[in-house]
Amino acid sequence: MAELDIPPITADLDVSMLTPLAATPSAWVTCVLNNFEAFMQDHASAEKKASGMALSMISHYPDQPELVSAMVDLAVEELNHYKEVMRLLMSKGMTPAADLKDPYITQLNKLVRKDSAVFLLDRLLIGAIVERRGAERFGLVAAHVKDPELQKFYQAITKSEARHWHLFVGLARQLCSHLPVDERCCELAKLENAIVAELPIRPALH
Repeated sequence: MAELDIPPITADLDVSMLTPLAATPSAWVTCVLNNFEAFMQDHASAEKKASGMALSMISHYPDQPELVSAMVDLAVEELNHYKEVMRLLMSKGMTPAADLKDPYITQLNKLVRKDSAVFLLDRLLIGAIVERRGAERFGLVAAHVKDPELQKFYQAITKSEARHWHLFVGLARQLCSHLPVDERCCELAKLENAIVAELPIRPALH
């Protein structure tokens, strides 16, 4: 089967004008380091859910080849991350846990407008914000965890999350170019900052 000739979505992507996410407080890092098993359990769950989200996007938009191609690759990458988190978790004597509802994701999803004209835009931009927050927080973990194996892993995950949020912004700009993409992204970033400020600090990614 011939591969689709689709240019890289993130090539020369300029995100300098997008509203930044507020910095995570140091108390979150302390909380995570004090209960790293709970953090890794939550991280595994987040990677599995991210893969499922990418597959869901494919199911909803099978007529969008750029989106399908990107989400197929993303789903596989996120599932590989899940596999690696589970390997690390169990190799260090930790116990996997059942998935729990993520209040951060729940609140962000409520910001997605149901109008079909803007639904895809909001889903892509919420995806971008989730990955952007993930990149920031995984970077903090990589900078503070003492285990060399975990440090190397979280450094790699940080880079992946950065690529992912750029991917979502690039897709939004390409597929929703008739809409105010950057303006909506900035609006959602401000709303995300407010959500994070109100959520309790816990040993979880969000």
